[in-house]
Amino acid sequence: MEIFRPLGFDKPLFLATLVLLSFGLVMVFSSSAILASDKYQQPFHFFINQLIGAGFGLAFILAMFFINKPFYENPYFIYGLLVLTFILLALCLLMPAMGATQRWIHFYGLRFQPSELAKISLVLFIALQLEKKKDELDKASSLLFPLAVVFLGILLIIIEPDYGTAILIFLICTILFFIGGVKMAYFLVLGVLSSGLFALYLFKATYRMERVMAFLSPNSDPLGTGFQAIQSKLAVGCGGLFGVSIGESTQKLFFLPCAHTDYIYAIIGEELGLMGTIATLLLFVIILWRGLVISRRAPTAFSRIIATGLTMAIFAQAMLNISIVLGLGPPTGLPLPLLSFGRSSLVCTLFTIGILLHISQRKEGSRRKR
Repeated sequence: MEIFRPLGFDKPLFLATLVLLSFGLVMVFSSSAILASDKYQQPFHFFINQLIGAGFGLAFILAMFFINKPFYENPYFIYGLLVLTFILLALCLLMPAMGATQRWIHFYGLRFQPSELAKISLVLFIALQLEKKKDELDKASSLLFPLAVVFLGILLIIIEPDYGTAILIFLICTILFFIGGVKMAYFLVLGVLSSGLFALYLFKATYRMERVMAFLSPNSDPLGTGFQAIQSKLAVGCGGLFGVSIGESTQKLFFLPCAHTDYIYAIIGEELGLMGTIATLLLFVIILWRGLVISRRAPTAFSRIIATGLTMAIFAQAMLNISIVLGLGPPTGLPLPLLSFGRSSLVCTLFTIGILLHISQRKEGSRRKR
């Protein structure tokens, strides 16, 4: 038996989400207004698009407060979402390239990035498989189907190419298999197969190797491959303790590429200083903490795996993005959840949080004795 508590959602998670979302809107405008004025003659271009994404995502969260049944645990919904994701990922390869990549679906002026949806659909799919085969996880045959689906998804994403998202999804799926109780011996096979796939596509593209070399030695080519890493660290360093104040960044004046997307954390560091970057990091830690609390209190093993996977999807992506901005890893193109510009990322992140908040409203109950 389950008890559904309308409006009994996790308040700290919801509050942290609203703070990050609001702060993100401010920073998107601050970091993109000059670029938008130059490119579209409209300083609010990126801000308005981000606001639209925020509206769709918040509408979903509000709807989840009053939906009793956990539809996201329904096998028909999970398989349907997975098939839709794979169809959209395949269609991306037929779309016109943008910046030498094919990551978006174009439809009547709208763009959507299916790899963002893949993070949700694959977490739900793996959770379903682990729940269905919980008594057979010691058999290799029981893992063939879920592993094949995961590798197909990763392959479609890495072909786009979107190497960073492919690595992120692989890490999330590995974590889910681990907490689901898969034998450690199988992880060796999984590691060998995945290493071969990622190594193949790493060495296949020259620019990826250049990014790795730029990470290892950015000063060897400061005006070329190392330019982005150097400008990012320069932005963070210029902020000092309290920053130069909102809107006063100089790195966003066409010095730091992707200032409003992949490197928005660097602009936060420049405009709000160390205090701003630490506060941002603490908000993501709160999301991790509350997500794990929701997972621990979830009424079923199925929902516990879902909550853990979705929580790690948000937190791991945030940590990867921040690490790259600080020069602790090579660029991957991953946005900072809830903060970076990108409607697909924002909507899917808010959908993820909506599912977490719905799980937090469910409580295990017991039948009354007659």
